[in-house]
Amino acid sequence: MDCFFRDDECRVRTDHAPANFTTIKHMAHNLLRRHPAKHSMTTKRLTAAWDEDFLVSLIT
Repeated sequence: MDCFFRDDECRVRTDHAPANFTTIKHMAHNLLRRHPAKHSMTTKRLTAAWDEDFLVSLIT
């Protein structure tokens, strides 16, 4: 997952924040992986950031 979310650059390091952030990243990764589009994970992530319709299709 470091390739997609650049975990090494993450500055979340105190209390329960790392565990919470990891859970959210896993959920996002699973939603992207589950989508039937035949694009790379990076392309899906960028498309979801740019296109609200694609983001809605990921979530629903």
